[in-house]
Amino acid sequence: MSTPIGSLGSGLGGGVELTISNITKEMLRRGHKVKIVAPQGSIGSSLPIKEIPGELQIPAQNQTRSQPIFIPKNSVLANMWDYARLVQADYDVIVNFAYDWLPLYLTPFFNCPIAHLISMGSLTDAMDEIIEQVAINFPGTIGVHSQTQAATFTFAERCICLLNGLDLSIYQFCPEPTQSLAWVGRIAAEKGLEDAVAAAEIMGITLKIFGLKQDVSYWEKICQEYPDAPIEYVGFLPTVELQKELGQCRALLITPRWIEAFGNVAIEALACGVPLIAYRRGGLREIVQEGKTGFLVEPDSVQGLVKAIKRLDQLDRQACRQQAETLYSLEAMGDRVEQWFQKILKK
Repeated sequence: MSTPIGSLGSGLGGGVELTISNITKEMLRRGHKVKIVAPQGSIGSSLPIKEIPGELQIPAQNQTRSQPIFIPKNSVLANMWDYARLVQADYDVIVNFAYDWLPLYLTPFFNCPIAHLISMGSLTDAMDEIIEQVAINFPGTIGVHSQTQAATFTFAERCICLLNGLDLSIYQFCPEPTQSLAWVGRIAAEKGLEDAVAAAEIMGITLKIFGLKQDVSYWEKICQEYPDAPIEYVGFLPTVELQKELGQCRALLITPRWIEAFGNVAIEALACGVPLIAYRRGGLREIVQEGKTGFLVEPDSVQGLVKAIKRLDQLDRQACRQQAETLYSLEAMGDRVEQWFQKILKK
């Protein structure tokens, strides 16, 4: 069950889109029957997708802590779960990727067990409450991407840490990069792009920006405030094209304003041999191997980014690729996810 904030392939779902695609590919390779249920307009090459029409959901990170639950008229989220209810007898487990209240609330009303892969840390009171209820009443069904993410909840010990994984055959190791830096992600305020732009301007190094312009006014504000910054907007690219461009960069800057659960772009960069310079926030604290595959910087510190950029020659790009192969391959992720499903089914 995909994210209801955007169709697969649109980029609106951020890293969740890549996670769904990769888990589906690996489960199919292992011989499982899989169906993706996603908003209308979704694309996924050869993946089996059931498209559902309806109005998209508002992203949770754009809501305040005490904001009430919002479901629009003709909700695609409600329509997706109505479909799931009708076909649940055909499947052994339903996997929910939506960081939203409704699927969690519906859990006890389904006969088929539901596994919830939570993509964010604690954001709203209503979500914290419903996730905890499911964690208590359906033990072992709440999956997270990192221990740091789990720690944002009062029920961290009830969460199953799954990390993430990639099809490493798609990502080519680049031993000799250009001088350019990279920034990848949805262009929205919570991603902190302006800090990476400011650091690039101070260093006089080109910053290549990859991602969907989700908040156009935010992007335009950055361009106005940093008119002389050496930035190059490359666009929102498919994975195969992205890894070619990303692999040629000296480092990936990751500058979130909020606690991200994991950071798929971080392991994509590692797979190409690209070191990480990241704020010490969220799952990035567990991904970056300090002084080996990257540097962790004090959150919101442009000067910290600059200092780390000056130290890039200390890092070994081969070590970056090695970390990806050891922890973040599809096979490693598939083992973790498959074991999670089996434990849920045994209960």
